[in-house]
Amino acid sequence: MPASVITDATDDRVADYTNLTDIVLRSKHEPEKGLFIAESSTVIRRALAAGYQPRSFFMAEKWLASMDDVLAEWPDVPVYVGEPAVLESITGFHLHRGALAAMHRPLLLSVRELLAGARGGAGARRVAVLEDIVDHTNVGAIFRGAAALGVDAVLVTPRCSDPLYRRSVRVSMGTVFQVPWTRIENWPGGVAELQAEGFTVAALALSDDSVTLDEFVGQENEKVAFVFGTEGHGLGGETLQAVDAVVKIPMAGGVDSLNVAASAAVVFYATR
Repeated sequence: MPASVITDATDDRVADYTNLTDIVLRSKHEPEKGLFIAESSTVIRRALAAGYQPRSFFMAEKWLASMDDVLAEWPDVPVYVGEPAVLESITGFHLHRGALAAMHRPLLLSVRELLAGARGGAGARRVAVLEDIVDHTNVGAIFRGAAALGVDAVLVTPRCSDPLYRRSVRVSMGTVFQVPWTRIENWPGGVAELQAEGFTVAALALSDDSVTLDEFVGQENEKVAFVFGTEGHGLGGETLQAVDAVVKIPMAGGVDSLNVAASAAVVFYATR
């Protein structure tokens, strides 16, 4: 399909891309419309390789040649181009990573279906649970660490940020498309659901009864779900009461905590 030139920021054909910097709007708007925005040619390619379906492409004209192979694979999907100033007036930010694509969201699996289907059907053994983590950058970084260090699945609680929000996808470099994930709607009641599936549920937190990560690894649990808490207040009291173990990362230098994405990477590496 020939590219359509966009000259008017109010053109309805590119309404999907309007005001992508408004977190409150987009975090609600994208799921409701059943779409998400993939930013950069690398992220778009990874989304397509993972089976996601494009709704449209939008880019500056100079990027058309570099996307030729992708556009040729999707000849019926609309392609829109515009001058950088027009793109910026529509999206609300300077697009310097090549291209955008509006992608259709897949239906999320149930927790049981997701865990059973992980590892090629062999079933998940290492799972990360993100409790109410609202910073999109942290969510994306955790997914990137999960992909790099072989975590089988990620579960996000109802108040957790959307993993398919534009910034989360970008920070993850598209690895949100590689790691199976879904929402665990009943939380912290979902701890019991994981335990029923044979998982030892371990919360990352500081408490009087916490064990070190080294000690926990030495227990050699067959299936583990690690729960990581929100940036400000940490894990909820009900969650800490429901889990099987509370685990802490040994630290030096008077440091008592790490950024949640850094903590997740340490845990993923130690239990790989």
